[in-house]
Amino acid sequence: MRDLALAMLLLLVTACAMGPDYTRPDVSRPEAFRMAEKMEDLASIANLPWWELLRDVELQKLIGIALQENKDLKRAVASVEQFQARLLIARMDFAPQMTSTVSTPSFGRNASFLISGFPNIFNYYTQGNLSWELDIWGRIRRSNEAARADLLAREWNRRAVVLQLVGGVAEAYFDLLQFNMQLEIAKRTVLAWEESVRIGRARLRQGVINKLDVDQFEAERANAAARAAEFERQLVQKENQISVLLGRNPQTIPRGHSLTEQVLPPEVPPGLPSELLQRRPDIVQVEQNLHAATARIGVAQAERFPKITLTGILGVSSPQLSRLIASETAFGVVGPGLTSPLFNAQILGFQQRAAEAQAREALAQYEQTILIAFREVEDALVAVRTAREQREAQVQQVEALRSALHLASLRYKGGLANYLDVLVAQRNLFEAEVALTGTHRLHLVSIVQLYKALGGGWSPQSQAQGAAPTPASPHESGK
Repeated sequence: MRDLALAMLLLLVTACAMGPDYTRPDVSRPEAFRMAEKMEDLASIANLPWWELLRDVELQKLIGIALQENKDLKRAVASVEQFQARLLIARMDFAPQMTSTVSTPSFGRNASFLISGFPNIFNYYTQGNLSWELDIWGRIRRSNEAARADLLAREWNRRAVVLQLVGGVAEAYFDLLQFNMQLEIAKRTVLAWEESVRIGRARLRQGVINKLDVDQFEAERANAAARAAEFERQLVQKENQISVLLGRNPQTIPRGHSLTEQVLPPEVPPGLPSELLQRRPDIVQVEQNLHAATARIGVAQAERFPKITLTGILGVSSPQLSRLIASETAFGVVGPGLTSPLFNAQILGFQQRAAEAQAREALAQYEQTILIAFREVEDALVAVRTAREQREAQVQQVEALRSALHLASLRYKGGLANYLDVLVAQRNLFEAEVALTGTHRLHLVSIVQLYKALGGGWSPQSQAQGAAPTPASPHESGK
């Protein structure tokens, strides 16, 4: 028996786990981002913590609240805790499983054919049961490998939720500032049209213009008032959206700097495409899903082979409770056990095929996620560059239209121009100012989207490859 135990232990130590060992798939990636400007010496913007990228103090407070109270993030944290427990459960398969049984007879009588010293329903007895599976084929090792990858996938999902939450609050906040500015423009335009209506009515009474001119001014004033109501509706709805992100009921959201006063980095270098595979949470998450699916192929293969276990029973048994601890009442057995699939072997083969198909599915998802990640980075890069150029052009347009409106108003009041010049100039200025606020917002949001697309918030040099990420902010320390 001793030689048998030593042989089994040696076999367990030297045995290799069945199934393929996981290696990161070789995926094609560009050497540099196509829309990136020449900034090779600058570190990626993704290395910045979010509180250094977003300098508005009120926005930082809102993000801090969201990282503490957002329900999606709490759900992601709970998922991590769940899979931590599952990993501990999987690790317990390495250790012997022990149970105990205690029995006291209530009715019946002792029969003469019962063997003395062994438990039966007419005896008082207590026994301990031991079962230890020898992981010859690596089933338990592969199962633990899959459980650890599942845990890392949930941890990286939590990191992805944090990044999405930071970006979501920032984008919604910039939307809110845009609606604020547009509402102010609309209200100011309404006042300007009221002044035009007042002048028009006075000139109508003097017989200088006809009723058609006054009606046109009043129609433009009503249009500006309608737009103001629209902006107010969008503003309140955006506050409600931010409130949900903060994990609160709808309420007023405090503002900090205005849209045009927001400070963001003048340069937004993206870094190297190869960094994206290690930095972006959703990519690492699906890679860990692929790792888990690969390990489960080994689990399915090992299930098709016999399981070798060491089993044992130890206890005491006696018909009389007073003699339960006597030496002759003790019993015990120990020995190896073999369990082999017979009639369910075909089913286990199908399970292996299913595990292999799941691994191929996870691989396709991994490759697709990488393609989408590169596309999002390129989209954000071109949006940042063109939004900056568009904003500069629209600023010049607004300045020119303000000058044109000023001249048209002076000429109209002096009787040198008709109402149409003022109407067109005022309408064009209103639309241009509204469009300029949208471009201001687009530029800010594009930088935030680039930060998200790059997986910003931590430095890959500070983490071991494949390790779970640390929180991106001190605000997360409470989780």
